[in-house]
Amino acid sequence: MILWLVIAEANRIFGFDGWQRETVALRCVSQAERRIGREPSKPSDPPQRDGWGVTYTARVRVVVGGIVREGSGAGHGIDVDLGQAHESALKEAETDAMKRALMTFGNPFGLALYDKQQREVTRSVGQSTDQSPASNGTRSIHRRPSPTAPIASDDPGLMPLDTATTRQILATLRGLPRPVLDGFTKAFRKRFQVPEDATSIADRICQRRHHDWIETYLVQQQTVA
Repeated sequence: MILWLVIAEANRIFGFDGWQRETVALRCVSQAERRIGREPSKPSDPPQRDGWGVTYTARVRVVVGGIVREGSGAGHGIDVDLGQAHESALKEAETDAMKRALMTFGNPFGLALYDKQQREVTRSVGQSTDQSPASNGTRSIHRRPSPTAPIASDDPGLMPLDTATTRQILATLRGLPRPVLDGFTKAFRKRFQVPEDATSIADRICQRRHHDWIETYLVQQQTVA
């Protein structure tokens, strides 16, 4: 389960203002050049590329109603861009550490956080997408039919999101408190230059860069809370 989905599940169970998280330690333990991609077995195969492998360790503290729990985790990042490799490793380490801290609160914060099918989670985030939008102003992110997702280029940020991921993102956003949702909508419009006459931002959430920005935004909001 990726970081923003873990946070969404914690918000659902404890309430948006019912818990706090803090990264108390974060350290890069490895950084080395490496080859990326499989070794070509025939002339038509793409060549390997020079890149980086990075590893971070993290320790995260979670506080719920005066109860303090901590978890440690590790994350690995591989990319042709050194900065992207660091970012991926850092996020993975924080996610792993927070999941380990939340595991101590029982299901669905037990083995369910490591179950890709989320069989032990009481209600998965994606299931809420079939419900009507809440009356707290979340209709601004209602998804409308949109053109075919853009074709991916060499920039990983332009990779199109799959339908399941997009649905999970929208379901998470619909669950935000009204003030947080309003702030998110304004920030997203400004960051990605959404025209003022566009009545919805949902059909604009379609690329990896949108996913990464939303993840960072939600984590920052939770840290502030």
